[in-house]
Amino acid sequence: MDKRDYVNENAWTPAEISGLLDLAARVKRDPWRYKQALSGKTLAMIFEKSSTRTRVSFEAGMFQLGGLAMFLSSRDLQLGRGETVADTARVLSRYTDGIMARTYEHSTVEELARYATVPVINGLSELLHPCQALADFLTVRERFATVGGFSLCYVGDGNNVAHSLMLTGAKLGARIAVVTPPGFEPRAEVLAWARETCRATGGAILVTNSLEEGLPGARAVYTDVWASMGQEGQAQERALRFQGYRVTSEVMAMAAPGAIFLHCLPAHRGEEVDASVIDSPASVVFDQAENRLHAQKALLLTLYGGAA
Repeated sequence: MDKRDYVNENAWTPAEISGLLDLAARVKRDPWRYKQALSGKTLAMIFEKSSTRTRVSFEAGMFQLGGLAMFLSSRDLQLGRGETVADTARVLSRYTDGIMARTYEHSTVEELARYATVPVINGLSELLHPCQALADFLTVRERFATVGGFSLCYVGDGNNVAHSLMLTGAKLGARIAVVTPPGFEPRAEVLAWARETCRATGGAILVTNSLEEGLPGARAVYTDVWASMGQEGQAQERALRFQGYRVTSEVMAMAAPGAIFLHCLPAHRGEEVDASVIDSPASVVFDQAENRLHAQKALLLTLYGGAA
């Protein structure tokens, strides 16, 4: 059987994505059932970018499943001294049962997957954030029981988070609106992948620069920081361009009654979201953060054995 990677969720079928969420819900409900499911398994975790949620959730998840996760920064690997990605993938495949990588370039995690003989997980790249999207839609399912036909509006930069919301949402038959300032729309190739999937699942994708067009009917409003890690030099310019796209109480009022607020964190209160929104009863951002753990445990179980 060929190994599976979770590098680009577009390579997984709608049934497989839905199955991951089903398993995540079971893992969350009965974690003790899976306590030793990955006993003796090891996961190499490569971090080009620092992280709170990705590192802690994967490390805790492997421990809770009976396995071992190893944190590897650029200072811990010979990648920082010129060893190729391909050679790193080959070597780690001899020592571990899997590789998770949080990288700058998407091509890095793709190359790891190409040369590794063990499954590779994309913990974040500049193109996609597939593990985050699993947690996002697990949170939606918990709150609303279903994802098919669910309307979610993302406001902000058309970045990796927006891309994975579109792709995973399309797989699950959701209706995703992405509202960005002009010039910050999602990449055309990702939009094409998502819309192709929607033709089979009944989902829908809207990309617009208008809050008035994207928000009505949305049962969840989602945002992310305006300048991601590696874009610090653009922060001032982006702050000016994104001013009209801050999620405020007035913006939330444009969505459906009872809409929830989502954010992948870390959040900058007073920039992309007002404190009155992220700290309100509508905010489920800490449930969402917790669900990184459960969704990723489901992914680990699926890729490395022990899923049931």
